[in-house]
Amino acid sequence: MISGLKPIPEPALRRLPVYLQLLKSLQERNINEVSTTVFADTLNLDPTQVRKDIAYTGMIGKPKVGYDVNELIDTIESYLNWNNLTDAFLAGTGNLGSAILGYDALKKYGINIVAAFDNDPAKIETKIQGIEVLPIRKLTNLAERMHIKVGILTVPAQAAQEVAAHMVDGGIIAIWNFAPVSLSVPKDIIVENAGFSTSLAVLSRKLTEKITHSNRSGEKIL
Repeated sequence: MISGLKPIPEPALRRLPVYLQLLKSLQERNINEVSTTVFADTLNLDPTQVRKDIAYTGMIGKPKVGYDVNELIDTIESYLNWNNLTDAFLAGTGNLGSAILGYDALKKYGINIVAAFDNDPAKIETKIQGIEVLPIRKLTNLAERMHIKVGILTVPAQAAQEVAAHMVDGGIIAIWNFAPVSLSVPKDIIVENAGFSTSLAVLSRKLTEKITHSNRSGEKIL
């Protein structure tokens, strides 16, 4: 059953891909129905929270039954626009940029990288993972001509602001920023920072806390 959609809080939005992973694992095991209790127990969440999160997509579960797995997969993918490919440009073809170009699963998440850009003469007019590398100076014009709306930024920190400006000038309205720097862009531009340092900080702190607790309690860490 599909109801009207409403704006979704970012924490709920970030949980939807986690739900999707669980749903696909159930689908692979030929399990056709799933309850909020299964989500909650598997992901260590509150069942009410799971129900609210899924309701943002317009999907309402059936009492005592839950959700149809296949239907919920389709609903979440549609809500995230992962069932439609969006063309994107990538700027910066170093180790990280090249790895992203080779990450085929991006297309499962609705992103289709159609061109890459760099300032290194040795890389320009070559292909990485079958994608042509063009000079940065061509980015703005090509983005405008091709109506590109998504830019992936994997350049060094010192070049990030300038390249982001090229993207915005070309009509790109959403930037996935892997550079370790905050970008200054117009308010209507969407910027999602990849946040490696933030994730690592959380991991490191939790590890420190666990080791400290284990040392105090005498618990052995395997």
